[in-house]
Amino acid sequence: MKKWYGGALVASLFMLLVLRYVVMKNPVEESYLMNPFSSNATNPLEWVHITGSPTVQYPVNASQVISVDAIAFSLFAQRNLSEGEQQFLFTWNLLKNLINHSHALPNGVEAIKEAGSAWNSLMALVQEKKLGYANDNSSKKAKEKQCPHFLNKMNATEPDKSDYKLRVPCGLTQGSSITIIGIPNGLLGDFRIDLTGEALPGEPDPPIILHYNVRLHGDKMTEDPVIVQNTWTIAHDWGEEDRCPPSTPDNNRKVDELDQCIKLVSKDDNRTVSPHSHGSRKSSVGLQGVKYFPFKHGSLFVATLRVGSEGIQMTVDGKHITSFAYRETLEPWLVSEVRISGDLKLISVLASGLPTSEDSDLTVNLEALKAIPLSHQMPVDLFIGVFSTANNFKRRMALRRTWMQYPEVRSGTVAVRFLVGMHKNQIVNEELWNEARTYGDIQLMPFVDYYSLITWKTLAICTFGTEVVSAKFVMKTDDDAFLRVGEVVASLSRISMTRGLLYGLINSDSQPHRSTDSKWFISPEEWSEEKYPPWAHGPGYVVSYDIAKAVYNRFNEGRLKMFKLEDVAMGIWIDDMKKEGLEVRYEKEERIFTEGCKDGYVIAHYQGPREMMCLWQKLQETKRARCCGDP
Repeated sequence: MKKWYGGALVASLFMLLVLRYVVMKNPVEESYLMNPFSSNATNPLEWVHITGSPTVQYPVNASQVISVDAIAFSLFAQRNLSEGEQQFLFTWNLLKNLINHSHALPNGVEAIKEAGSAWNSLMALVQEKKLGYANDNSSKKAKEKQCPHFLNKMNATEPDKSDYKLRVPCGLTQGSSITIIGIPNGLLGDFRIDLTGEALPGEPDPPIILHYNVRLHGDKMTEDPVIVQNTWTIAHDWGEEDRCPPSTPDNNRKVDELDQCIKLVSKDDNRTVSPHSHGSRKSSVGLQGVKYFPFKHGSLFVATLRVGSEGIQMTVDGKHITSFAYRETLEPWLVSEVRISGDLKLISVLASGLPTSEDSDLTVNLEALKAIPLSHQMPVDLFIGVFSTANNFKRRMALRRTWMQYPEVRSGTVAVRFLVGMHKNQIVNEELWNEARTYGDIQLMPFVDYYSLITWKTLAICTFGTEVVSAKFVMKTDDDAFLRVGEVVASLSRISMTRGLLYGLINSDSQPHRSTDSKWFISPEEWSEEKYPPWAHGPGYVVSYDIAKAVYNRFNEGRLKMFKLEDVAMGIWIDDMKKEGLEVRYEKEERIFTEGCKDGYVIAHYQGPREMMCLWQKLQETKRARCCGDP
């Protein structure tokens, strides 16, 4: 009997080894959704059936092992969702092949893993509410504003505490600011301001999006006062310091057109003025003498950190002092807490301009803001995909109230959808989910938003524009771009080209940025040629159906080169198609303005919600494309 059990055990182990070998030879099942409005299509809302899949180790980071099966199950398993809720997951399911190509762009693996965790948490909350498990406290909390417009704390210094923490529940967005009023005190008067992100499971400390360190007595590199800015993550430790004044005079680049560091010092070979010596002077031949420094021991200051498009600006007492460029994966929407510590009497801290969603119950003309349902009986001439991030609630509402009210959009001949990735913060995801259910114009992405992954959204736009709706043309734009939809439609009609078309502000003579200081830095390994092929600037461009369809097909075939600059990526993809025989027409539109607004615009970029409303009002009143501020 024991021999029989032993033989059975050996046989079982052998079969397990065979099965493991078979599984490892077969990747995740590749079954893609068809056009939901095609007569021979499969059910567009049918979720994938996940089969066994290997543990994949990507070459980007040898220590990073990721289970494809576990991620696929988290992101694509069948959920108890209504038909309406599944409407904003069309593109989600069509992008499941991203799992097998997540290593193609920086931070792709992390973004999908983090999305799996965020999605599980969100779905658990959604199901809990559906089953009525929410208690009175959670119901009361739901009625309160989870994402407040501002937060403030007076008399912030507490006895026996050298630090203060302000929770920012829904992150920061462009235009947000943190204002701190305090007095450097104590022995040295040194203090720190840290903008930290969400702590990840298993990690003891959260990432630091911005470390702002004021050292009145200098440090190991200088005896003069200095401001040091940096970032920290558990994966990469501290980054390269941005010092103000800089260690080398030439190291002072622009961020949002503002100096990384204003001129704080002037050359003085005879003496150095020490700000903490109360007017006394000590000889320090050869050192830089202090001409101006914004912080002084025992003196009140008002400092504001303001979120820009390229970085974070610091003003002190109304004067611009420093700029700090965002670093990869450390973007402002990730900020969850402000930490202030050191020798500082903190009088008050105020966070304003925070991202906040609108209460749909109080929204006037709510029905007029909802997306027109898709229908196979209503052909779509143009699909517009809008890049947006999860906590950009105000920008999306501004678009719904302005150019998404064009007759072409309200009639359904032009369809508009926001492409939005998951957020690490559950509150933000919950607000986003409610917004998607209310307006029906959001397509969720199965990855966490990072700037380095925006090319995946371009792929998603091509996917939706060809597989969900069969649009004649597919367009990409941003949630801070004001778009004259009627003029775009009229221009496409005048061009009368339905194949091989790229319409936009074409750049035919650009080179890769080789400086590591550039936001658009591209290494020779990423692109070895001296020039890019023709491409259209990102605030708005249109491709014909055949190009968008080829992008989707080539991705699924593993033939699509991923490139982290999404607008240039589209140019590269089209150039590859051209080499294979596609006749391409590059139609340049000079009325697309990438940095602001000019009269006669087709697209005006970098427009905030207020500017959007103003531009729309001018269009309604004058029937002309006039910029705000004009008489």
